[in-house]
Amino acid sequence: MATEKEQNQVRIQLTTSQLDIALPEKTGPILVNTNFRRYALSSLVNTILGNEKPVPLDFLINGTFVRSSLDDYLTQHGISPETTIYLEYVKAAVPPVHLASFEHDDWVSSVDVLSETSAAGTLGREPDLQKPGHESILSASYDGLLRVWNMSSQVMAISPSAENGGHVSSIKATKFISSSQIASSGTDRTVRVWKYRATSDDSPPSINPHIELYGHKASVDALAVHQPSSRILSASADHSAGVWSMRKSDAPAAPESCLPSNLTRSVKRRKIGPSVSTVQRGPLALLKSHSAPVSSVIFAPTDPTIAYSASWDHTLKTWDLPTSTPVDTRSTSHSLLSLVALPTLNLVATGTSARHITLIDPRASATSIVAMTLRGHTNAVVSLAIDPNSTYSLASGSHDGTCRVWDVRSTKTEKEGRVGQSMYSIGRESVGGESRVSGDGVKVFGIVWDADVGIVSAGEDKRVQINRGKNIGLNSQK
Repeated sequence: MATEKEQNQVRIQLTTSQLDIALPEKTGPILVNTNFRRYALSSLVNTILGNEKPVPLDFLINGTFVRSSLDDYLTQHGISPETTIYLEYVKAAVPPVHLASFEHDDWVSSVDVLSETSAAGTLGREPDLQKPGHESILSASYDGLLRVWNMSSQVMAISPSAENGGHVSSIKATKFISSSQIASSGTDRTVRVWKYRATSDDSPPSINPHIELYGHKASVDALAVHQPSSRILSASADHSAGVWSMRKSDAPAAPESCLPSNLTRSVKRRKIGPSVSTVQRGPLALLKSHSAPVSSVIFAPTDPTIAYSASWDHTLKTWDLPTSTPVDTRSTSHSLLSLVALPTLNLVATGTSARHITLIDPRASATSIVAMTLRGHTNAVVSLAIDPNSTYSLASGSHDGTCRVWDVRSTKTEKEGRVGQSMYSIGRESVGGESRVSGDGVKVFGIVWDADVGIVSAGEDKRVQINRGKNIGLNSQK
């Protein structure tokens, strides 16, 4: 005999923005049992569409994924079953699977991708980028070298050693500026700009020194680049953020106090070899307001004259770059270790030492500092990347040895409010995906998410790892 709960019904109106799975226009409200969950709702939609091969679907109410029965969801959110429920559906995501790993001789600190759809790729005119499989992976290692890889795990180019103009110690961050330029920084306190040349008919790929930038007095641990304005931002353990020019003509002279000790006051170039020298320049500005190491810095996605910086001093600061002035400070309860913007949502995501991700509204008009907290990691969250295909998704890299994929619409309600849950956890393939709470030997140091390549991460296991899923974070609204 059916229980009273099973006999309850609710009227739903199914909608989607994905035209290839849209229901006929005249499809009206449908009466369904309130004990329906995702699978039953997915079967209903596929039946109406007449799909011979069912398409797995996810469902949202008021922008939040339904992860329980309709009855439980309505009860939890105080929604009356007497009203018509507008139920939005999207194609369900396919979990990221391991595609490849590139082995190094030492820890891998940072990674970036050059593809047809990456920020750097759209600025260059490299015809090969338009061919599938011709993307490039850039990695930075604690051995002091940059490497550019092809998708067949072959090293295409390596930066020079310290004796030939390279970093003199570990590299902590690197970015493709364009298809012909690379930026890097490290524990040698420098920011460097390199000329990158891909394969041509008459010469192999190469990474050559272009400009050395001096000004920081401690390790330079993170970078952001904005090629249209020829600007680089840096985050340093000396408690400051740097603003630099990629152009020799715009950059001021390097501070004498920051130059290598073997240089005289009149030297402006460092000799590399018999016929090669590297231009040395200083910062356009050093942004000083933090009281502890600056862990990350980014340009505001809609205005390159605005920057955000995150620090171990628990604060997120907003900077006006033309005046080098901090215009806003948001204080949190924990050290902030990483930073990425979610522009459509007007939020900034910050990875913390407290194992969670805090979503902050940096706008002056915001009434509260923390918009949401994403929980799931078991160690510090040191790297973040946004989903290039979604308004709502991001990926994180943590010292617990995992990358996690998040959708801010996937939430649960706890005492402190709405808390985000990760959709997927990606372990390190070097240990068979094994989970390690402390992350010993498999800490993730860097992560980037590319529309063509997938989720690329760098770690303590001396590997770059590539994972790729499908339909992750598909926008429910266009």
